[in-house]
Amino acid sequence: MNHHFLPISENYQLLNTSKQGLHHSEAEERLSQYGKNELTEKKKASVFVLFLHQFKDIMIVILLLAAVISFVISDIKDAVVILIIVLLNAIIGFVQEYRAEKAMAALRKMTAFNATVRRSGNVVQLAASEIVPGDIVILEAGMSVPADIRLTETYALKIEEASLTGESNAVEKSTEEIISENPPLGDRFNMAYKTTIVTYGRAEGIVVATGMNTEIGRIAKLLQEEEAQTPLQKRLTEFGKKLSFIVIIICAIIYGVGLLRGEDPIKMLLTAISVAVAAIPEALPAVITISLALGASRMVRKNALIRKLPAVETLGSVTYICSDKTGTITQNKMTVMDIWLSSKAEVIHEFSPEQLLLLAMELNHDVIVDENNELKGDPTEIALVEYFRKSNDYNKQWMADFKRQP
Repeated sequence: MNHHFLPISENYQLLNTSKQGLHHSEAEERLSQYGKNELTEKKKASVFVLFLHQFKDIMIVILLLAAVISFVISDIKDAVVILIIVLLNAIIGFVQEYRAEKAMAALRKMTAFNATVRRSGNVVQLAASEIVPGDIVILEAGMSVPADIRLTETYALKIEEASLTGESNAVEKSTEEIISENPPLGDRFNMAYKTTIVTYGRAEGIVVATGMNTEIGRIAKLLQEEEAQTPLQKRLTEFGKKLSFIVIIICAIIYGVGLLRGEDPIKMLLTAISVAVAAIPEALPAVITISLALGASRMVRKNALIRKLPAVETLGSVTYICSDKTGTITQNKMTVMDIWLSSKAEVIHEFSPEQLLLLAMELNHDVIVDENNELKGDPTEIALVEYFRKSNDYNKQWMADFKRQP
């Protein structure tokens, strides 16, 4: 539903709610209907199962069969070499995939823990997981947006949406209707999305989506989808099938011809098995794995996480990558490097010029500290707070002596 395209009054009607918020009983019914406002994960495979998944490739199966056959014919050296190659491939693939599985956990950590909601006309604090569509949420600077919200009131509101759009600059929001029916997320100025951060101002809005139905929930779903095979995987699978078929036919012919010539059946069986082992290119998976692992390690050094080793080959086939510079290749963080004080600055009420500057920084920001003891708010203000609180001239007593008036 394009809630950004609808007037505020129609959103109230559509979600069967009002400015006073939902009644507690109605909220409980909707919670049972829509479920908790959480990013859910499909059942995770255990570490052991994840490791076993590395052996399901057709070429790996062929190599394991070759190792077994080598043991049977007492060719221990070849069998050990093959097993080392297979094990190396499995370990590298497992490590890459295990690291990538942490992406979903990172998304979950980005979500808000608590939210300010109006229920039956009363403003209450709730766990963000208890929010339902139709709730009226109140946002203030420093808060993490707990759900996808159609804004109904805004007061100098700015929201940092880097987690969704990659845009590091805070976006100014309003309640105006958007004429275009399907604008990109970054242009939906009357919407606030789950996991984004309010950096300035305050607002109210109607919850229009929760949990996996939010925009960040869609990203979480993509992380859990089955991945399509890369061109390299498709070619290797096809090659493995053809090779297996050809090897079986050749071995059958050798064994059959030997029997027709009156050769010993056991001797011909061992001969056919030897041909099968020789025909299987056990070095091919090793060469491919080592090449992909080297490519993946180079990308990791550039802070690019590769979930599956064959993805390196796919990326290598890309000619152009188009991306927006702002927010996508920066850290979205500001730091005060130096300050300047006028030579005419004087001591005022026993405050040195340095202390006056730090005091001004301390008393003019909306930065808050969240449950994880991290600063939340406008990036510029966060930079100032980090600077003055590390200064030797900063006095923690200032906040008690100069309290902000409501």
